[in-house]
Amino acid sequence: MKKFFFLLLLGSYSIHSFASDQLNGTVWKTIDDETNQPRALVRFNEDKNGALSATIEKILVSSEANKCTKCVGTYQNKSLVGLTIVKNLKSSGEKKYSNGSILDPKTGKTYSFNATLSPDGNKLSGRGYIGISALGRSQTWYRIK
Repeated sequence: MKKFFFLLLLGSYSIHSFASDQLNGTVWKTIDDETNQPRALVRFNEDKNGALSATIEKILVSSEANKCTKCVGTYQNKSLVGLTIVKNLKSSGEKKYSNGSILDPKTGKTYSFNATLSPDGNKLSGRGYIGISALGRSQTWYRIK
């Protein structure tokens, strides 16, 4: 009987430890913080270490450049569709995420990134910054179902 309860406990622990993050596989409409207009659809994915990344799936602004001309390194002149703009975002508590980075394709600059998921799970409030969070800007993204 003890073996049964031990196996049951072990099984429930392993299921919990391999559960995906609630952002994994979700698609979000990004909103430009300056124009307040929709810019793109991005999809979050979780890597084997539990870190989240977000990749552009579709550009919503017809006048948007098709390539990341201001980016440097491996992203320079690459298509915006398929571009990973959020990297290494980790859960830091219920509905809070931190220690990530976000690439701004308009400027080619990378910023530190933290985010908070709304209680209903339909809004993601993110803040990109350099150094301290007070020196940055915020965006709210909306979940696409």
